[in-house]
Amino acid sequence: MGSVLKKWKLPAIMLGPFIVLIFLFFFLPVVLIAILAFTSMDSAMRWDFNGLANFQKLVTDPNILLIVKNTVIYVGFTLLINVFFGLVLGILTTYFIQKESVGLFFRTIWMLPRISPPVVYVLLWLWFFDPSEYGVLNSLRAIFHMPPKEWLTTHPMVAVILANGLIGASFGMIIFSSAIKSIPKDLFYAANVDGASQWSIIKDIIIPAMRWPLMFVTLWQFLSLLTSYEYILLLTNGGPLFESEVLALYSYHKAFRNFEFGYGSAISLVLVLIALIFSFIMWKLFGMKKMMGSSRIE
Repeated sequence: MGSVLKKWKLPAIMLGPFIVLIFLFFFLPVVLIAILAFTSMDSAMRWDFNGLANFQKLVTDPNILLIVKNTVIYVGFTLLINVFFGLVLGILTTYFIQKESVGLFFRTIWMLPRISPPVVYVLLWLWFFDPSEYGVLNSLRAIFHMPPKEWLTTHPMVAVILANGLIGASFGMIIFSSAIKSIPKDLFYAANVDGASQWSIIKDIIIPAMRWPLMFVTLWQFLSLLTSYEYILLLTNGGPLFESEVLALYSYHKAFRNFEFGYGSAISLVLVLIALIFSFIMWKLFGMKKMMGSSRIE
């Protein structure tokens, strides 16, 4: 017994604080949401359980189909930008730009929006899409004698996807850059000696070596996008009407603007279930168990 306690003493000391934080800020909120989802809690703050009433209301909600459609479009296209544009940035700044200082400079530039306050970042996009003649896009239109256009009214989802996609690509860029640097240089030397093209090197050496980073970035960004609404709230607030409203923002509006805490929690619980299902699919698709298993000597 003493040897077992001694064995787990150091891991408990090292991992204990993180486990406590995960329990308090990740596990307990999910449990609280699961409980609230089966109540009719509103501004009166009464825990009156109403069974599946909130989920029945969700099914019959007249706005839910549009919001689900918006969520699929937002998560799908933003995820493509996050992963594939991040991969392109990682390859360009690490493989094609061999000089480390130059690659580091470009990676730093792309990281600036992520380390900037969200309000400042969104203010730049509001200026970019400003409906007056002083907006960036409308200034470009004025060069060709075209009238100003209200971009956030006519194309709100495009604006939301671009704003979230470009800032998310910086995360993928850092992960992919580190993964490319970990590939043995001997593989690149051998490929060059054999006369392999740049596309062949990317396709046959770089991409296969990044199976784990690709899975991690895809899963992480999907879960992040599914539950994020900060930039949408600041940029369009889900409007006009519900044209850029997504499930996470709809849950926030229902809970903290309409004070329908039970209904908002039911929407959040659906998002948690979707996240769990997608995580399981990704686990199987990328062979997570095999990648985490110990290597075998044939």
